[in-house]
Amino acid sequence: MEDMDDAGHHRVVVGLSGSLGSLTALHRAAAEARRTGAVLVAVLAWEPPGGEFAYRRSPCPPLLDAGQDRARQRLLHAVESAFGGLPEDLPMRALVVRGPAGWALTQVADRPDDLLVVGAGRRGRLRRLLSPSVARHCLVHALCPVLAVPRSPLHEVLDDVHRRNAWRLPLHTAAPLR
Repeated sequence: MEDMDDAGHHRVVVGLSGSLGSLTALHRAAAEARRTGAVLVAVLAWEPPGGEFAYRRSPCPPLLDAGQDRARQRLLHAVESAFGGLPEDLPMRALVVRGPAGWALTQVADRPDDLLVVGAGRRGRLRRLLSPSVARHCLVHALCPVLAVPRSPLHEVLDDVHRRNAWRLPLHTAAPLR
């Protein structure tokens, strides 16, 4: 990852969490960055254990440092998982930003000529109620274009296998991929 000043360079900013959806978004963002000659900026947002409110009530700097280190490790692991190492043909920066994911991404992608790439996974009603959608937040608040990358069709197959394993149902290995 290059430590460069991005001033004057077109940027493709992508949000990472390490999930399959975020890795799909990272690959799409890398393709867009290569196509346009842009700098790829991978962002992982993190919050202190228990959230900001709990941290303000009982601050513990060593715990905060450990959380930030863990976020850096997750970011590097996600890039390693996606590319098998750092892409040599692509200028790239990696940022760990403290704050909610949607807010962090819109703060980094703050130029009108940036492109913000986020995963747009399918979420159930309960998950939508319990945690706000990062993609939706970015679509509403971003100052730049936002590309919401849908889940890969393979995610559906993996979800089906996981569900069948959890319920101890037989796996249908002969079923065609959609």
